[in-house]
Amino acid sequence: MTETLAETTAQAEEPLAEFPMPRAAGCPFDPPPATRVLQNERPIAKVRLWDGSTPWLVTRHADQRALLGDPRVSSDPLVPGFPHPNEGFRENSKRRRTFLGMDDPEHARIRRMVTAPFAIKRVEALRPDIQKITDDLIDAMLAGPTPVDLVRAFALPLPSLVICRLLGVPYEDHDFFQKNSSVLINMASSVEDVVRANEALTDYLDNLVAAKLADPADDMLSELAARVRAGELTQREAANMGVLLLIAGHETTANMIALGTVALLEHPDQLAVLRETDDPKAVARAVEELLRYLSIVHNGRRRVALEDIEVGGETIRAGDGIILHTGTGNWDAEVFPEPERLDISRDARRHMAFGFGVHQCLGQPLARLELQVVYSTLYRRIPTLRLATGLDQLPFKHDGAVYGVYELPVTW
Repeated sequence: MTETLAETTAQAEEPLAEFPMPRAAGCPFDPPPATRVLQNERPIAKVRLWDGSTPWLVTRHADQRALLGDPRVSSDPLVPGFPHPNEGFRENSKRRRTFLGMDDPEHARIRRMVTAPFAIKRVEALRPDIQKITDDLIDAMLAGPTPVDLVRAFALPLPSLVICRLLGVPYEDHDFFQKNSSVLINMASSVEDVVRANEALTDYLDNLVAAKLADPADDMLSELAARVRAGELTQREAANMGVLLLIAGHETTANMIALGTVALLEHPDQLAVLRETDDPKAVARAVEELLRYLSIVHNGRRRVALEDIEVGGETIRAGDGIILHTGTGNWDAEVFPEPERLDISRDARRHMAFGFGVHQCLGQPLARLELQVVYSTLYRRIPTLRLATGLDQLPFKHDGAVYGVYELPVTW
């Protein structure tokens, strides 16, 4: 008993690590080294955030899945103790509630309203359209000068075009919504800029929902407008959902396309295998492995405990914040042997790039399809694609809620 108390006292006096933790210089794809040390030595550990709060950081795959699937763990950012990434995110969570920040049964009720368009069969029917968008963008790149920024020419417009068509948002407005989206997901944005960007986007979607109420079309915003007409949602709630779908629909996939391309160019043996295969299953495996390897939601999924929870030898108390660092969980050697090795033949289906449990990413079938089309087309049509600058010169998004690159100069 005395020894246990001594150990507890020593742990309490030990200075807590600051979170988020930096990645190592020169290792743009690796999770922060400090998170991997914790995974080996203390996989559930307290860390200190920007506001002085001390949530638990969970780094082991099994503990993360247990907590992400536990109904005693809340996603509601308004519950005291929730570990907000910064002041802008905290302020924004008070102004715009979506099903991402709700618990069941409210979460399930709202989420069901937008589930149908992301069903696998409906998404698969989009494959010819996504293939055409991909080919058209590549044609435009090949017809222009080099080097070209792959982010602006290809990675960002492709998912933006797709989600605009699904939602019924005019693509002509892409500069406006991409600019405001980037403010909302940048950890360095000021509170004032976050509030301004949020209001601008919500007002924009609110006006679109109003237009769909008056003149419905065959798109998701019209379906949400029908819910408003039926009294199931307010117009502002529909607009909030539209903002979420618009941002999630283009930011994450755009970063996976660009960062995945960097990773493959740095692993030419894996790129060659992907470029030469005609097997859709091999392409699908490559997509899963890249999702595992890169884990672009790189600062953790945030939760708060509603009750005392015993997990991994620790007791998480009710009201404690929890950060599930799924990027490190996806590099857990207990689940993925030699996790630091990019191996596109690996069975990586247990990764948590899309989360786990009831809050698992709604749009994952669409993201998977877009990545399968891109990864099976881009490098085959431009077999000599290469970086036009050094890896160490690329502007990586260390300050983003979603990891990637701001620019990707390439040539061929």
